[in-house]
Amino acid sequence: MAAEIAPVDRRITRSKRALRKALIELTEECGLDGFTVNDLCARADLNRGTFYNHFHDKDDLLAVLENEVMDDLRRFNEEINKLTLLDLAKIKLAKEPLPLLVGLFDYLREQGDFLCAMLGPGGDAKLGQRLRDSLCTDLILGLLHEQYRSDPTPFVQYYVSFYASAYLGVITRWLECGMKESSEEMARIAIRLLFIKPGESIKL
Repeated sequence: MAAEIAPVDRRITRSKRALRKALIELTEECGLDGFTVNDLCARADLNRGTFYNHFHDKDDLLAVLENEVMDDLRRFNEEINKLTLLDLAKIKLAKEPLPLLVGLFDYLREQGDFLCAMLGPGGDAKLGQRLRDSLCTDLILGLLHEQYRSDPTPFVQYYVSFYASAYLGVITRWLECGMKESSEEMARIAIRLLFIKPGESIKL
């Protein structure tokens, strides 16, 4: 028999969920610098004591939520790093989306409200940098030939930086536009963008 979740654990989960929702709403309305812990608690319908039982301040709440996302994304990074050229060749021949990327976009969709708020104009610019420097960079490195993955030459580093920033732009646009494309379609777009050649028709 599965262990029952203690009432106190459920209360903590509900409180954290309410604070997450309040943080997203207030960030979109006022920007991160435009509200206080009092505002957060009022919006979440929680008292300050409940907040301070779990978080030092607003920045601590933000850090906890962002770190949870980054920890989850680390799973995808580990799988991305295992990709080989043979894996990519099989996907390209089959014209099927890479399952790993489908799973990644599924997760990004689940976190869409939080990511959209934090990557927006009133959000946390540091989160975008973290996504670019970890998730997007690892994605590009995973798609490169093995001989280039640890190549320190400037051109390779510029190549990786260019595409990592571009992929962050793709993710941000998808979030901002309401995530209308399916995860499968976004997985196809992600691969297609990397391999499109100059002068080639820009079609999926």
